[in-house]
Amino acid sequence: MAIISKKKIAIKISDQLRSYLQKYDRESTLPIDYPSLLRYDNSIPLYDRNGKDTLWETVFFPQDEMSNIYLALKKIYALMKADGDLSVMDHLFIDRVDLCVYGNTQPFRVRVVNRINDNFDYFYIKHADASRIYGLELEHLLSPNKLQYLVFRDTLIEEHIVGIPGDQFIKTHLDDPNLNEIRLAKEFVKFNERCFVRLLGDMHSSNFVIDITPDFEEVDYRIRAIDFDQQSYEGRRAIYLPQYFKQNNPIIEIGLRCMTPESVHQYQREERSLIANRMKMERMRIEDLLNTMSLDQLSSKENVKQLGEELADFYEEREFLSCSSMGELVALSLEMLIRKPDLYKDYITGTKLKSN
Repeated sequence: MAIISKKKIAIKISDQLRSYLQKYDRESTLPIDYPSLLRYDNSIPLYDRNGKDTLWETVFFPQDEMSNIYLALKKIYALMKADGDLSVMDHLFIDRVDLCVYGNTQPFRVRVVNRINDNFDYFYIKHADASRIYGLELEHLLSPNKLQYLVFRDTLIEEHIVGIPGDQFIKTHLDDPNLNEIRLAKEFVKFNERCFVRLLGDMHSSNFVIDITPDFEEVDYRIRAIDFDQQSYEGRRAIYLPQYFKQNNPIIEIGLRCMTPESVHQYQREERSLIANRMKMERMRIEDLLNTMSLDQLSSKENVKQLGEELADFYEEREFLSCSSMGELVALSLEMLIRKPDLYKDYITGTKLKSN
């Protein structure tokens, strides 16, 4: 079982990471930053449609500041969605701003509404954490999902990732007669592999969403991470494998029931091959990212040493023991996609296997 016992400390953006963000147009000058939103003077709990406390609070700003703050938020949304062109967004308005008081980064969530048809969207404003930025960038480059985010000083702006929260999906959708268990289990295997090879941790059901896409005969599922705070931080290898979180057990049980070790190996091999191909497509940018990441101190020396030892044992590669940073461990883990493409974990017994 994977359990994280201590709250992660936010890591400041280094000069080398700032240079990387500037090089690849991830840094932008914004009309407002995270500390400015902390000037709210009142808040009320936010409840869902069933009257349950969401643990978010809707915040209110002083009347003499609210219009300027809302205009700045609208400009940020226009920058993310229309390259800053406000003229195509005259029909949009800021409906509310919510604050998550229990989250690591205490994010603000901004709700943007189309006054013509009442359609809405969200984006998030957070205190920037280097680990999270590396997680977002690795997700953008190595997963099937592209992400839009911006950095301004110590403020991070993220787009909303659409999907049903994993814990909610488990509660309300697993008994659906239209659920395609094999496709869901297959996607979880692929998600498990994506997290492990790039060392994205803490992927229990509250930290990912499931995007359901109707196919012409069936439905397809895509599991997407939404929390990147635990990118390459913990020292235990199990933290980077979603299969070891008890919150995910209902989906694990479907996989145990529906799949054989041979089919699991096939899906793992497919995903590792896809990640390797993405690395080839973005070779220079990924090299820049990993070089930058290797220079940053993203975790304690104890965590780096422990994870290096566990990965050395798993891959049977002593080279992991000489890694001095989490960035170096991520780089070597990704290199294993090329060196040992057929190394995988038996989904049922947990035994390390090699294909012939």
